[in-house]
Amino acid sequence: MLRRGAPDRRRGDRFWAAVVAAGPADAPSAEAAATRATVEAPRERDALVAWLADSTWALIDALREAGPERGCWTWWGASRTPRHSGGVARHRVQETAVHTHDAQLALGTPQPLPEATALDGVDEFLSTCVATTSPWPHKPAVLDFHATEGEGRTWRLTLDADGARPEGAPGSADVSVHGTASDLVLFLYNRVPATSLRLDGDRGILDLLRAWEPEE
Repeated sequence: MLRRGAPDRRRGDRFWAAVVAAGPADAPSAEAAATRATVEAPRERDALVAWLADSTWALIDALREAGPERGCWTWWGASRTPRHSGGVARHRVQETAVHTHDAQLALGTPQPLPEATALDGVDEFLSTCVATTSPWPHKPAVLDFHATEGEGRTWRLTLDADGARPEGAPGSADVSVHGTASDLVLFLYNRVPATSLRLDGDRGILDLLRAWEPEE
């Protein structure tokens, strides 16, 4: 489950612009589906840069027009992240940050994610990509993610018969993951290995979480 990665950046902004513009829906609009299936980015560098900038502005304009509370289709269904344009905007910030890291890595100059983005990114990932009402098929477990900055921010994930949710009662965790917020986000997106972090407790729970494919 933790291996979910950011989708194709080339079409992503245009796809989500069409989704947001369509408003509340049970599936992506025909325009959004066509964008994902047929739109091709230019190959020449300067043309590609301009095309990507236009794509980003298309999404920004759609978000501004819709406002943060307007409903729209999202793939995350019954997770804790609202199915509206504000939720899309928040998630796209994280996907773009991860793609920026990918590009920097390809150039041999990877940089940490911006601190504020990364601190929000841990909670956003747990709420959007991990939260589910599908029953956890293993022994109940509690995971803590600790950031070294942000005054030691901590996020708790509870796994049990009620699903996965980013909350839990006070007490010790079965496994604790420690690192910078940037490394935590990149680990959740499967960009850096567990060896980039400090793990305390039963790390096998993380392996079970990676392998889990919830029904919803």
